[in-house]
Amino acid sequence: MKSHRRWVLGAFIVITLVASVLGFFQRPIGNILMRQLAQERVGRNILDELPDGMHLALCGTGSPLPDPSRAGPCSAIIVGRKVYIVDAGEGGARNLAFMGIPAANIEAIFLTHFHSDHIDGLGPFLLQRWAGATAQTPLPVYGPRGVDEVVNGLRAAYTLDFGYRIAHHSEKILPAGGSGGIGKPFDLPPNGMGDQVVVLELDGLKVTAFRVNHAPVEPAVGYRFDYQGRSIVLSGDTTPVASLVQAAKGADILVHEALQPNLLVHIRDQLDARKMGSLAHVMRDIITYHTTPEQAAQQAAAAGVKQLILNHIVPPLPFKFAYPAFLGDAADYYKGPITVGEDGMLFSLTGEGGKSNFKRLL
Repeated sequence: MKSHRRWVLGAFIVITLVASVLGFFQRPIGNILMRQLAQERVGRNILDELPDGMHLALCGTGSPLPDPSRAGPCSAIIVGRKVYIVDAGEGGARNLAFMGIPAANIEAIFLTHFHSDHIDGLGPFLLQRWAGATAQTPLPVYGPRGVDEVVNGLRAAYTLDFGYRIAHHSEKILPAGGSGGIGKPFDLPPNGMGDQVVVLELDGLKVTAFRVNHAPVEPAVGYRFDYQGRSIVLSGDTTPVASLVQAAKGADILVHEALQPNLLVHIRDQLDARKMGSLAHVMRDIITYHTTPEQAAQQAAAAGVKQLILNHIVPPLPFKFAYPAFLGDAADYYKGPITVGEDGMLFSLTGEGGKSNFKRLL
């Protein structure tokens, strides 16, 4: 008993001494740790490490519902050293930087539609690309008719900010001509006359927009990226539609939005119980213009895609243990790999055919 007490006393003394030493040296130790962190992360650029091919980075897999583990909708397509962003949800630009993908390399942004959660992170993307690249021209922002209104409105909101930054850092560092973005609207063929239009062809990359159904949101589109015989399709927000199946035929990867009503009902019921009827009504409404994981699986199977990745996750999934409940019966409809998207995932398509390579950047 005495030896045990002496051991406990000795341990207490040692812990106290260590804590005192750490407290005394906290400032220099903190300085050293911050220096090491800066050396590891500041200016990190993974683009030179990526093999030739096409890569998909998930910079945001969430939705308007609060989710501490997921930024708003945001995907990055990487071809060579050029980066193309699809949707600019809140937190997406920050995640892109954490992942080691420089905003300076963003060639263009593509918006699927103009719901707030798909555009509320646009400002940081434009700012970081401007500063990181010392850009001389605005960043092109492609989207269906109305994108110029969105981009011009954002420029108006940021006009004072642009002036402050130029005055502080000089026009040599932040050229006035490179601030903000420039809208690049495109029109889809009229209903009944086709559902696709090529919106960009550059250095072997072809980007095709196709019509989806997110009514009453109109227009709303998805995108297909083709490069060196490999392809990635992103659905945007939509109900199941034949136009997506057609556009995604034979694609290597289909990134499809997904909402699981069987889980969303728990949020709706709690809102009802707390007498928050307006929000409960919203939870009922949103089911009508999204796609369930099972329906996304059916779309993937009909299109014959090689891999299905779910994003725009509704409701938020705070733990992976809930993933099977979220997926429901999706595996009954699609026999290929199904991934519940998470921020920081990177999928690489290199060479011809075959599976994608996967790694985590967050």
